[in-house]
Amino acid sequence: MSQIGLPVPAFDIKQGDSPLLVSMPHSGLNLTSEVQAGLSDQAKKLPDTDWFIPELYDFLESLGVGFIKANYSRYVIDLNRPYDDKPLYTTKTTGLFPDILFDESPIFIDGKAPSDEHKALCKEYIWKPYHGTIEQELARLKAKFGYAILFDAHSIAAQVPMLFDGTLPDFNWGTNAGESCDSAIASIVTQVLRPHYTQVVNGRFKGGYITRHFGQPSNDIHAIQLELSQATYLNDEMAKQSEYQLDETKRPLIQQQLKDVIEACQQVLF
Repeated sequence: MSQIGLPVPAFDIKQGDSPLLVSMPHSGLNLTSEVQAGLSDQAKKLPDTDWFIPELYDFLESLGVGFIKANYSRYVIDLNRPYDDKPLYTTKTTGLFPDILFDESPIFIDGKAPSDEHKALCKEYIWKPYHGTIEQELARLKAKFGYAILFDAHSIAAQVPMLFDGTLPDFNWGTNAGESCDSAIASIVTQVLRPHYTQVVNGRFKGGYITRHFGQPSNDIHAIQLELSQATYLNDEMAKQSEYQLDETKRPLIQQQLKDVIEACQQVLF
């Protein structure tokens, strides 16, 4: 790990006593020195981060639910992309090593993008351990409970023209068109949403690599992705200025809703 100077571990994990595991692959804020040295001024604000996901789900431990949380920014390596970087969507998106922001401006100054050697080390010391740990933890949970559920927790700005038209619903569920989990899981999480939140299942976001790879219902391992609109919890005015703060009026409402969702997942029995 010291070969790329990782200032903190690749991820944090907390084991739970529940069939459910929550993954947070895009909330990391740390950078390697090589990535940090090459970032454009705009990219230094890390605008495409899944902001405050660990804070929003800080109730997990009280429910006995385990989680794995990435510590590095997706600009270092995107943990929700396949190791071989094959495209997940036919529409425009970013890859394993993003080179553009969601507004299509460059992440790196000309000539300052990370080297191929750096990318290879990131794959070895960040991507592989994160995915290997998910695999091991799901196997542990399945052995204990007879099945396991992976809940991949994400968030995104409500409007991202490069990725989708218009304004995103509040809750965007992805089950890889029904292939990554039993239909009972999508059914129960959508039923507990309060009427003032909007939602869609398998809309623009059908689930990234983590959901598609680990979701194997025939093997008693289920996976569902939630892409949460940041309009549900960020301070809108600050976000317009590329400054990211929790809205303390919205926070208790969205956290209660997320807690209801997680508890609903725990109630699904196979």
